Amino acid sequence: MTARVFIDGEAGTTGLQIRERLACRRDVELLSIDPSKRKDLDARAELLNAADIAILCLPDAAAVESVSLIKNTTTKVIDASTAHRVDPNWVYGFAEMASDQEAAIAGGRFVANPGCYPQGLIACVRPLIAAGLLPADYPVVMNAISGYSGGGRQMMETYEAEYHPAPYMPYGLTFNHKHLPEMQHYSGLKGAPLFQPAVGNYAQGMVTSVPLQLSTLPRIPKAAELHAALADYYPSGRGFVEVAPLEHLDKTPELDPETYNGTNIMRLHVFANDDKAQALLMAVYDNLGKGASGAAIQNLNLMLGIDQKQGLSAG
Repeated sequence: MTARVFIDGEAGTTGLQIRERLACRRDVELLSIDPSKRKDLDARAELLNAADIAILCLPDAAAVESVSLIKNTTTKVIDASTAHRVDPNWVYGFAEMASDQEAAIAGGRFVANPGCYPQGLIACVRPLIAAGLLPADYPVVMNAISGYSGGGRQMMETYEAEYHPAPYMPYGLTFNHKHLPEMQHYSGLKGAPLFQPAVGNYAQGMVTSVPLQLSTLPRIPKAAELHAALADYYPSGRGFVEVAPLEHLDKTPELDPETYNGTNIMRLHVFANDDKAQALLMAVYDNLGKGASGAAIQNLNLMLGIDQKQGLSAG
């Protein structure tokens, strides 16, 4: 059976990538709106109610508006905005986050696609809290860098113009980033992490880093324990999250933020010095893949009851 899919906001960065990923699929019929009617509520409402699944690639307020336009009880929704990510009536769309998350997404009508940055933190921190290696009140810090495509069309146009901004530009320096609520909520932390993101002078791909001063803990876990906790949490073959082997390296090309561009892979790394009781947890993935459009396709597949890897590259 062919599923009718409407991408509300298909002209944006995430919407365009989702459309591109679905264009060749025979199990999906893409419903499109006339470009001149993208802001026409009646036209949008008609397509939202005609779709089996609507994918919202809109600012928060517009996404809330789109949901209000759905008057039937059958259209399922994937919202790529931040509007519903901590709403208890919505399923959080990070399929690998918990052993029952795939089933929750598959059975949900309203699914909130996760933010790009939060997935890296949640993937690294949640398993350690679950294993009792990190207390929920630990003062987590995360540093991260993303390609400029994460800033949407305007930032892409700025970076791709003849004038090139700095190769590395920190931002979010008031520590009120819009992703903080979901980072705290789904990682299991009692307080918001200190999050410092940055934009790199490249199109897409990202690396998130969580440094740990383990000497502050009552019981200091070893590197092998941290790695085992992640490896046990993400068994091979489940979804797209992988755990790299535990190696003592000074540097590695695998931490290039563009390593997994065009795929839906997220690879986690543990670096540690047991003598100094210090560790660094890192995640490498495509901010437009697993961080956005790839996650949306994965959620779409689960909601359609098919292989979650359908149409997605795993390397």
